[in-house]
Amino acid sequence: MTLEATLVRPAPAVPAPAQPAPAPAPRKAPARIRDDAHAIEVARKLAADFEENAVPRDRERVLPWAELDRFSASGLWSITVPREYGGPGVSNATLAQVIAIISAADGSLGQIPQNHFYALEVLRVGGTPAQQRFFYERVLAGERLGNALAEIGHKDFKRRTRLTPDGDGFRVDGRKFYCTGALFAHWIPTMVVSLEEGREVTRMAFVPRGADGVSITDDWDGFGQRVTGSGSVAFDNVRVEREWVVPFQASMERPTTIGPFAQLLHAAIDLGIGQGALAATLPFVRDRSRPWIDAGVERASHDPLTIAQVGEVAVRLRAAEALVRRAARIVADAQRDSNERSVAEASVAVAEARVLTTSASLAAGTRLFELAGTGATLDGLGLDRFWRNARTHTLHDPVRWKYHAVGNFYLNDKLPPRHGAL
Repeated sequence: MTLEATLVRPAPAVPAPAQPAPAPAPRKAPARIRDDAHAIEVARKLAADFEENAVPRDRERVLPWAELDRFSASGLWSITVPREYGGPGVSNATLAQVIAIISAADGSLGQIPQNHFYALEVLRVGGTPAQQRFFYERVLAGERLGNALAEIGHKDFKRRTRLTPDGDGFRVDGRKFYCTGALFAHWIPTMVVSLEEGREVTRMAFVPRGADGVSITDDWDGFGQRVTGSGSVAFDNVRVEREWVVPFQASMERPTTIGPFAQLLHAAIDLGIGQGALAATLPFVRDRSRPWIDAGVERASHDPLTIAQVGEVAVRLRAAEALVRRAARIVADAQRDSNERSVAEASVAVAEARVLTTSASLAAGTRLFELAGTGATLDGLGLDRFWRNARTHTLHDPVRWKYHAVGNFYLNDKLPPRHGAL
């Protein structure tokens, strides 16, 4: 969820399952992605496999441990590591396409690495060369980054997740919720605050998943994105080394691409879910749906109103895809030259993309049923997962404020705020 969100934690509908065992270390070094084209090729092959069991995973809420091991072993989790550090350094457009491809097959699997890549962007912007080298090497070795960013329903400093000095390192204490991917992570990048000279300072601490005092509860029970592992994390006097703590507040006080980069990946997730919904609609309408009696045709796929509405969904998704690609280029320009104007333009471009990916993904999930008919609602088919996943993920931050940011920029030349939600 958004970095600055203060959340009222809902009570689980059922008792939370027992904490799973710590994520195992990779058995062997992951494959290395050569370039952008290779990344897309690998993503398509994985997506085809992930789609096979997406329905029972969602319906029975089977956490995707094996799939994530394959996902990270493919090398795709290291594609943003710069070439000078041994990674392929793919473009933002390729990263977004990879996320969309996986999300079309399984929206949860597409969302889980979002905060992994987000943390790498925070590291790129604010980390020292030594910190970058250390964590880039960990990622290239196959280790996954989760997140523990959102506080639970309060802004009081004493009740937030705190960072306190401890010799040559620090201690972390606090509680977090909506911690997507933390269950599956080797490191949990965590937003922490400290009080320095009467001023609150925010940093990101990279906390080892298996450190003493870290506990993770799988208590996420949303009706969509069911297997993202977006539960709760508690830190009780957890030791972290000084080298594992990266500036965050300082990075947001100056123009950086942390916010628009994060939002670009959210747009890609929604785009992919919508594309998956359309891909599921077409064969169902062709092969299983019955035509409406007044259409006067033998096949539902020949119904002129159905054809028109399929065309409308396809155009919306194509337009959303184009805006995502455009936003990716503008974010890349701002990464190369980060200044107040370039970062604002990147934020607006991504907001425009998110407006359309939100509406397009929701429309695709809804039209699936309108066009496919009652037969598509059978529970065993699991076709409702597209709408549920889109509806859940598009609530990440309010799209109405993205319209406001875009309009204010063009009408009043008002630059949007710099934070992770825009």
